[in-house]
Amino acid sequence: TEYFKFCPVFSKDLKQLLDEKYLEYNKSEFFIETDPIQIPKCFEEKEDIEIAGFLAASLAWGQRPTIIKKCKELMQLMDYAPHDLMQAEEQDYERFCNFIHRTFNSYDCVYFLKSLANIYRHHGGLETVFTRAYQKHQDMFEVLKEWYSVFTSLPAEARVLRHIANVEKGSAAKRVNMFLRWMVRHDGE
Repeated sequence: TEYFKFCPVFSKDLKQLLDEKYLEYNKSEFFIETDPIQIPKCFEEKEDIEIAGFLAASLAWGQRPTIIKKCKELMQLMDYAPHDLMQAEEQDYERFCNFIHRTFNSYDCVYFLKSLANIYRHHGGLETVFTRAYQKHQDMFEVLKEWYSVFTSLPAEARVLRHIANVEKGSAAKRVNMFLRWMVRHDGE
């Protein structure tokens, strides 16, 4: 809205048209069925939504049907209770020993789960990590640097790091940013 005030190229008619189209198409029936965002939407508890959303966004490369299938497989391995797994013991991770999505293998999966568990046990959860970093820096580049630092604070084989966006090395952090958009969006429901 503010943009239209300062940009003479756009007319009120165009803004009205765009607003109408937003209201017309911002409805879940247009995209949920074929979009990985359906994974976090399966849950009601904030923590389950965050964890499922983060994992779905992290696996969101390749063909959509495959992404959705693999995300559902991962949620099934988590007994459809992602936040409960944050209290897992070492032997609980054995069920993920055969999980693979493209180049994301079982080691990567277990690292992600352990890192998320660390975030929920010691950093207050995903929302808290991002919120604190934003309040501290007011700059998304710095927020994503801090996020990377927290997420990779557990020891890891170098190969897993290729699945974690590092903005300091030039990553656009597309999947992390997609996750953040998912967490703040309001679908016309």
